Amino acid sequence: MQVYTNVDQLPEFKNAVLTIGTFDGVHLGHKKILDHLIATAKECKGTPVLITFYPHPKQVVKSGKNTVFMLCTQQEKYLLLEQYGIQHIVVVPFDEKFSSQSPEEYIQHFLVDQFHPHTIVIGYDHRFGKGRAGDFHLLEQKAAEANFRVKEIPEKLIQNVVISSTKIRDALLDGDIDTAAEYLGYRYSFRGKVIEGNKLGRTIGYPTANIELEDHHKLVPGNGVYVVEIKLDKRTLKGMMNIGMRPTVGGTKR
Repeated sequence: MQVYTNVDQLPEFKNAVLTIGTFDGVHLGHKKILDHLIATAKECKGTPVLITFYPHPKQVVKSGKNTVFMLCTQQEKYLLLEQYGIQHIVVVPFDEKFSSQSPEEYIQHFLVDQFHPHTIVIGYDHRFGKGRAGDFHLLEQKAAEANFRVKEIPEKLIQNVVISSTKIRDALLDGDIDTAAEYLGYRYSFRGKVIEGNKLGRTIGYPTANIELEDHHKLVPGNGVYVVEIKLDKRTLKGMMNIGMRPTVGGTKR
């Protein structure tokens, strides 16, 4: 897999078939888009290319809302995308200047001039350009004059509920781990380092592990008591055993 972080130094992709989005969590709705991307690229003997953004656009464009926490780190996203067969990922630095492009400028100066696409594959709710004013219909209008095709993927439904990263975040914040796993297609997880706390757990006979997240933008599920599966490096495991902790495994909230 190749990850490109400089959009001014991209290789020339043969018959580039593009899809664009944040792909936070790489959930089952995203998988539908990725399947179409790869199938479309095979049809035209082209190269599937996924374009994503860092940081998340909602962390840059001010909307008066609280910070949006992520379902996956950048490295987790890359690993998930690779598992779904994506070999070319372009990471676009997202800033105020990029977000201020008009939809027409975005299509011409970014998508067409930088990638020369054969086909663009997008989800039904994809928006782009200043004020998120651009959509599938504008891409369709520009496709003929810029000599590319565009495909729109309809809503992916599970039990009549549209899958979205927002719904998954809400489920996790509510402690509904099973629903989040159903939408994601895998169990939610996060990585961190065990750090020293106030040692209050020892006073009640239940030593605890305080975890400092590797990425502070990663979403932490809502307050609750959870049965979890943990994976430890040898040094962490040795330290826990020395203070009498016994790691356990499980699968859902209690």
